[in-house]
Amino acid sequence: MEFYGNRKSLFGLMDEERNSIQSPARLSTRSHQEMCEQDLVLSPPRPSSTSMVSLLPPPSPESPWTLSPLQTPSPSILYSCIASLHRHEGNIYSIAVAKGMVFTGSSSTRIRVWRQPDCVERGFIKARHGEVRAILAHGNMLFTTHKDCKIRIWNFTISDNFRTKKVTTLPRRSSFLSFSKSNTQQQHRDCVSCMAFYHAQGLLYTGSFDKTVKAWRVLDKRCTCVDSFVAHESNVNAIVVNQDDGFVFTCSSDGSVKIWRRVYRENSHTLTMTLKFQQSSVNALALSSFFDNYFLYSGSSDGSINFWEKDKMSGGFNHGGFLQGHRFAVLCLVAIEKLIFSGSEDTTIRVWRRAEGGCYHECLAVLDGHRGPVRCLAASLEMEKVVMGFLVYSSSLDQTFKVWRVKVMPDQEKTMYLDYSDYHSNSKRTTTKMDYEMSPVLSPSWVEKKMKASNYFQ
Repeated sequence: MEFYGNRKSLFGLMDEERNSIQSPARLSTRSHQEMCEQDLVLSPPRPSSTSMVSLLPPPSPESPWTLSPLQTPSPSILYSCIASLHRHEGNIYSIAVAKGMVFTGSSSTRIRVWRQPDCVERGFIKARHGEVRAILAHGNMLFTTHKDCKIRIWNFTISDNFRTKKVTTLPRRSSFLSFSKSNTQQQHRDCVSCMAFYHAQGLLYTGSFDKTVKAWRVLDKRCTCVDSFVAHESNVNAIVVNQDDGFVFTCSSDGSVKIWRRVYRENSHTLTMTLKFQQSSVNALALSSFFDNYFLYSGSSDGSINFWEKDKMSGGFNHGGFLQGHRFAVLCLVAIEKLIFSGSEDTTIRVWRRAEGGCYHECLAVLDGHRGPVRCLAASLEMEKVVMGFLVYSSSLDQTFKVWRVKVMPDQEKTMYLDYSDYHSNSKRTTTKMDYEMSPVLSPSWVEKKMKASNYFQ
């Protein structure tokens, strides 16, 4: 990684980023350094909307993206971009948070390690193959996927110095006689795009562009692949596991979300339910649980976020509605507590809050600062006495990595919620008029470039 200056802290890189990246024309935006020195930015709750703003500033000649200059104060949420890093090693594809550390995987062969919350680099993990598309951390174990379609398991320790040791590579090397049979069956044949870990059984699930999902028993010494099945008709883009019952959720470019369960006392998996509410590709999944309430969120290429609520009687998932606000594809989702963070191709990150005891959601804030599609997100909780704080990490295809501090104020009075469950009954919905913040828009040249390269975001 090339650093702007001698310090390895992200805070020391903000001034250099401001000077190296020119702001879009006719926009008055503050630098991240100025944001840190002032109070946190106040943002209003915003309902989701599909309406476009008619008056948009012209796109920047240096970048196809235009950023929003408007913000309106509100007591609901406080947020600030506290650090920003512009990389030259390539795009960051994956982020994981564990043990007070932040791990980032990119197109390079180095997995960077940063310390929370001051964002000082603690070291890096050198891998033989790059393009780390997915990172997953559990305890002192780190799982990474690489360009060679293999998964590597690392063990790390945190003391005065960050230390790591590679445990194994999946699939493991077999003897010469059995190599062609076992390794061919166990290894993914295309990019390993996503991972999920089931804590109770020690099962690592991997999804791939080869349309399959594999289950690995990583707590055994052999680390064998115990099951492999074709999950979708196209790329498997995301996978999550319900830690309470072991159900596995997958989504794909074929536009479907599927729910799988393990057969009792066996390693095989069976399909229990298919959720398909859109024709466009489903790029991201997030599972939110609060006491005995479960909500499943999916982000699609049409810019919508569909959500389903688990029925307490049948155990199935019923479609609860959709959240709309992003202008282009939703590429990543993170659910933590009652908040949902969504990153989009429209360069923004939206913060949504679910109302207690219902399917009502509100958009609390739109975090804009990236100049390219927001590729991946991660978040961690910061508990305080009154307000609930979060650290949000985002990376974009503009080769920037940003850290946001978000504080959600207690809901002391009734705020405006939208009932998206009324979508099915076509009942009349009323909303309060408010000034909408102008969203980033793509220039025609960027749209043309995107249409020519359909796999740009993969």
